Amino acid sequence: MSDISQLDTQLETLPPPWRLALAYAPREAREAWLSFLALDVRLAGVVRAAREPMLGQMKLAWWRDRLNADPATWPKGEPLLAMLKGWGEHAKGLVPLVDGWEVLLDEWDGGAALEALTQGRVAGVEALVRVLGVAHDRIAPMTHCWAAMDLASHLGDPAEREAAMAKVAALDWKAWRLPKAMRPLTVLHGLARRESKGGDAASPMALLSAMRFGIFGM
Repeated sequence: MSDISQLDTQLETLPPPWRLALAYAPREAREAWLSFLALDVRLAGVVRAAREPMLGQMKLAWWRDRLNADPATWPKGEPLLAMLKGWGEHAKGLVPLVDGWEVLLDEWDGGAALEALTQGRVAGVEALVRVLGVAHDRIAPMTHCWAAMDLASHLGDPAEREAAMAKVAALDWKAWRLPKAMRPLTVLHGLARRESKGGDAASPMALLSAMRFGIFGM
C-alpha cells in the first residue's frame, strides 16, 4: 500500500465530485479506485496541456508503454505509477483508457471521440473490477453513462455539447445495487444521471443525493 502522503497528493488532483464518490469506497478498495481516477485525471491533463498533438501523443505513449510492460520493470519515482503497481497484470486493462484520451488530441469528430473515451473508461473500470475481485452485469452500462455525461459536461462548443447530450439522453440510466467495492461508481452514476436531466451536480441537493447513493448504494 502507498504511504499516506502519496495518497493525499493523488486525492488532491481529483475534482470534488470524484473525491466525494471515493469517500464511499470500502477501505480495501480505496487505493485501487484512487489510482484509476487519478490516472484518468492525469491523462486528461496531458490532452488539455498539449500545444501540439505529437507532444501529447508522446506523453500518452509513455503511459501506454508502462502499462503494457511487466510492473516489475516499471521505473521508480512516479508516485501514480507506484500506486498502479498493485494492479499487477490487470494494469494492461488501462491501456484503452490511454487510447481513448489520445483520440481527443485529434480534431473533434463528435460521436467517435465521445465513444472512444467512454469505452476507454469502461475498459478501465472493468480492469478495476478484476483487481477488486467483484462482478455485476450492470457495472459496464453504469460506467458508460457516467463517462459519457462527464465528457459531455466538459464540452465548450454549444453544438458539440448538444450532440453529445443527445447521445447521453438515449442511454439506459437505470441504476442497480452494485457490490460495495463499486460504491464510488454508484455515486458517480447517480450524480451524472441528475446532471443529464438538467440538474446541477454541485448543488446542495446533489450533495444530499450523493450521500444517499454512497450510504445506501441506490
